[in-house]
Amino acid sequence: QVQLAESGGRLVQAGDSLRLSCAASGRTFSSYFMGWFRQAPGKEREFVVAITGTGSTTYYGTTPYADSVKGRFTISRDNDKNTVYLQMNSLKPEDTAVYYCAGGAYAYRDYENTRAYDYWGQGTQVTVSS
Repeated sequence: QVQLAESGGRLVQAGDSLRLSCAASGRTFSSYFMGWFRQAPGKEREFVVAITGTGSTTYYGTTPYADSVKGRFTISRDNDKNTVYLQMNSLKPEDTAVYYCAGGAYAYRDYENTRAYDYWGQGTQVTVSS
């Protein structure tokens, strides 16, 4: 069993940077493929970016929004600290959403699909004002 807890979300201005953190419980964190998703008001939860257990490979999505974060958002992890991060630069109002981290040992098989992940955090709100 893994428990995830996001933090770091807040109100920022367009162009600012923000780093989200996701702290995980459990001793097998390094075996989990981890992803960040977002859910904007009135929209479905969508994939942002993911990372392998070792941190050696990252995956960006194929949706138009996912394309928009390439070069601005970076995922990383520190397995010694059981934490995955989302560095968000050059934030835009359209980045406003609740951001969720998710984990799953086999999520790499379909990493853009929410159903591929076994564990979810409660989410952290990011609001970008123009």
